[in-house]
Amino acid sequence: MALFSRKLQYFLVPTSINNAASVAVKKSIIIPSQLVMQSSKDSIVNFISDIFKETHNWDTLTRTLSSLQLTHSIVQQVLLQLQLPDHARSALNFFHWSAKTQNFQHRIYSYCIAVHILVRAQQLADAKVLLHSALKTSVAGSTRYCMVESLLVSYKVVDSSPLVFDLLVQAYAKLRMFEDGFEVYEHMIRKRKYPNEITVRIMISALCKEGKLQTVVELLDRIHGKRCSPIVIVNSNLVFKVIEEGRIEEGMELLKSMLQKNLILDTIASSLVVYTKLKLGNLESAWEVYDEMLKRGFSANTFLFSSFIKAYCDRGNIQEAESMLQEMKNMGLKPYDETFNHLIVGCYKAGEFKAGVEHFEEMISRGLVPSRSSFNEMVRGLCENGDSEKANGFLTVVLDKGFTPDQVTYLHLMSGYEKQGKMQQVLKLYFEMEYRSLSPGLAIFSTLITGLCNCGRLEEAEKSPQNGDKTKAGLLQNEMAARRIEVA
Repeated sequence: MALFSRKLQYFLVPTSINNAASVAVKKSIIIPSQLVMQSSKDSIVNFISDIFKETHNWDTLTRTLSSLQLTHSIVQQVLLQLQLPDHARSALNFFHWSAKTQNFQHRIYSYCIAVHILVRAQQLADAKVLLHSALKTSVAGSTRYCMVESLLVSYKVVDSSPLVFDLLVQAYAKLRMFEDGFEVYEHMIRKRKYPNEITVRIMISALCKEGKLQTVVELLDRIHGKRCSPIVIVNSNLVFKVIEEGRIEEGMELLKSMLQKNLILDTIASSLVVYTKLKLGNLESAWEVYDEMLKRGFSANTFLFSSFIKAYCDRGNIQEAESMLQEMKNMGLKPYDETFNHLIVGCYKAGEFKAGVEHFEEMISRGLVPSRSSFNEMVRGLCENGDSEKANGFLTVVLDKGFTPDQVTYLHLMSGYEKQGKMQQVLKLYFEMEYRSLSPGLAIFSTLITGLCNCGRLEEAEKSPQNGDKTKAGLLQNEMAARRIEVA
């Protein structure tokens, strides 16, 4: 406490006072409010930091600093005065003391300075606690970028370690804020703060908990042909996610940064470049990149073939898409579910119903199940073409394979049967929807009521609204008014 006493003597005791008086003053450790008001901020900061270096006793500190009015600037400067590893415990003590005894609400930047100090001193457990506290108390919606930017700004000031960003990602994952964690991870790569092994494992776990890991792994297996390392899986997922969100330029920048540090495989990077070109609708440029890949010794892969097939289907060029499918098979590459989904949607949008059915049947024969969107597109095409019976038969087939229909599936089927006047089938489908706990919605009820009215089954149409539902009753009333029908 020698330094502590000398500081007080310097501030509080005139030079003319004798030693005995000086001792008496040192026993009364109180800072007059006039001193706080008159002293410069630097003097106050130095004084506070020296006191916290000398003692950790909160009672003593509170008595000593009873008249002190803290500001965010003073708090941050005191923390920076205590930034050396030897003073990290004092910095943490000051942080908690100011919050608990002074009811001081710390800003995110102060949290970040404190976290950096603790990480630099390898006091990781305390750093994690502060990060969790900051994330829980921050304003919703602003936390992610505020935390990252504040950590980046204070990073060089404290001469911290990249480990702090790993801890932030881990904190988000522990709080199950996975989307925030992935965005911080992306920010790390952009700022060339590369993740450690623990963070990569946590990101893999996050992908698993979100139900995305299997999809990513299968995608990379189709590109690379064998299982990739965890960091390649996480980084590939990040680039693919950014591209899918339409942030093409950012995705390409990430890809370039990862390649420079060998954080992603060449074949995966090249395939993602081709995919991006196709997503932008630049088919010719995609072919150029693909040809360059082959010249560099890369092999064709099912992901790229399927991507080209989708591109041709989107353009309505079904013949070229089917040629790609045949070339794919000739090379010994196996089409997968997305390959057939693209073909089915493309065929039905182009009016190629027969070809669409053939692709669906081949898909089923390979043990694959169509996506809901592609199946619904096929059902729509068949029903509009007057082939509701075949569409309904296909539904039976895929239901046995675990397919889950939705309201759109039933709407297409019911509309198809209603146009054919097969109201018994419409009603069967309606009751099947109820059995599956699917809410019919206005479009379904409109189809049901229109069909019943067309068949002259007015009594059933009148009964179709249940539990006094005014919306459904309104549909019936409008339909019957349009037909000038009255029900007694």
